[in-house]
Amino acid sequence: MNAQAATGRSYWLDTLPPGDPAPAPAGDFEVDVAVVGAGMAGLSTAWELTRRGYGVAVLEADRIAAGVTGHTTAKLSAQHTLIYDRLRRTRGTDGARLYARSQTEAIHRAAEIVGDLGIDCDWEDTAAYTYAQDRRRIPDLRAEAEAAREAGLPAEYVTETELPFPVAGAVRVADQAQFHPRKYLMAVADAVRRGGGQLYEGTRVLGLTEGEPCVLTTEEGIAVTARDVVVATHYPVFDRALLFTRLAPRREVVVAAPVDASKAPGGMYITPEHRTRSVRTAPYADGKRLLIVTGERFNLGVGQDVEERFATLTGWGQRTFGELSISHRWATQDNDSTDSVPLVGLLHPASRHVYVATGFGGWGLTGGIMAGRLLCDEITGQESPWSELYDPRRITPVLREGARFLRHQIHVARHFVGDRLPALTRPSLDELAPGDGAVVRIAGRGCAVHRDEDGRLHAVSARCTHLGCLVAFNRAEQAWECPCHGSRFAPDGQVLHGPAVRPLEPRDI
Repeated sequence: MNAQAATGRSYWLDTLPPGDPAPAPAGDFEVDVAVVGAGMAGLSTAWELTRRGYGVAVLEADRIAAGVTGHTTAKLSAQHTLIYDRLRRTRGTDGARLYARSQTEAIHRAAEIVGDLGIDCDWEDTAAYTYAQDRRRIPDLRAEAEAAREAGLPAEYVTETELPFPVAGAVRVADQAQFHPRKYLMAVADAVRRGGGQLYEGTRVLGLTEGEPCVLTTEEGIAVTARDVVVATHYPVFDRALLFTRLAPRREVVVAAPVDASKAPGGMYITPEHRTRSVRTAPYADGKRLLIVTGERFNLGVGQDVEERFATLTGWGQRTFGELSISHRWATQDNDSTDSVPLVGLLHPASRHVYVATGFGGWGLTGGIMAGRLLCDEITGQESPWSELYDPRRITPVLREGARFLRHQIHVARHFVGDRLPALTRPSLDELAPGDGAVVRIAGRGCAVHRDEDGRLHAVSARCTHLGCLVAFNRAEQAWECPCHGSRFAPDGQVLHGPAVRPLEPRDI
């Protein structure tokens, strides 16, 4: 199958597709803890709490483990590219050690769960590498290896890898892992149910009233009363903490192809070069391994040609690993916090019973498992040694995140203000090709217009329902995307990805 014919569904969803949906709640109900979002962070939190005897309900707007978690590259690693030298400088030696310990314990926790529940999820122990081909990066790699060792990881600087090309250097960290995330999480979801937890799909939460107790309101008007609430929706759907000022969404494309097992590189690899390149393999049929290549990071909703991104990544894979028959391709989305550390804990300074888990920066599997344990400890009144490190209420010095914070705010402001200025040019509807979409001005209003493959036009409001930035069309994935905070919508305006929770309104053209 070539790149053009490859499925848009991720390999994880293709090999374990969603079955019959869990029903939405039939009426109002009460529970000890309500968890919003059924990805790695949400289900890990639910599993930890049910094990301690808490009544838990998980409310998922779409399908369990089918969102960001279902589109990951599925690495379980405490080596997050070049992070430990940065943490050593911004958080000190103790902060870097806490980060390494919390992420390493997350890997061990996942291994325990796999063993305890007997999960067949293609678990493989392996090493993680952060590499570079540019020799000017060697000092950075050496500093990272030293900082990672100092933080307690089994890290070393090496110059040889199993990649089919030479590298200038690499940081190798042993005792990491990779797995099939949906096989893992669907088994965890079953364990939550067996423990008395309730899981609801197709249940979008629109409102939150904080208090003792808290009340969540769903799209269907159902009220869920809970002593504690966990918001684990990847990008928080509630803005009262203004966390969107500290989160920068980005997207990357993924291509996958079967290769002979004898030619598959061992280990998990990532480089910050070439707009990121991430490589790993997974078990496949007929004596082959599935090569999974990720990269070509881009900002959402800024008019970039995503089809070109897929072509560039595929071309790199072909040049690097030889002729590839692409079997799957998809895209994944991540949120980077402006100080490189996830935000896990109480939602804002006045919160007493509402918690959040976000900002994992591309490492949401170990981060989500870590978040589940941390939030469970906080909700049950136990101390976590790294709660202060991840606390969303932390006051971050300007020197720590100032430059990244300002860059993100300038990017958002450019769209938030610029999108409200009269446009100089707009395509005419006659110029819109089948399968394409564009924002056009009709009767003084911005309309997001899509022409389907049959030639019919469909129009919705061009204003994102989160904070009103203008959306742009991603032809490769057939979605409207917001450049400010990463919300995504189907061509008919239905929400695909938050923080927006309401669809784009239909427009009559």
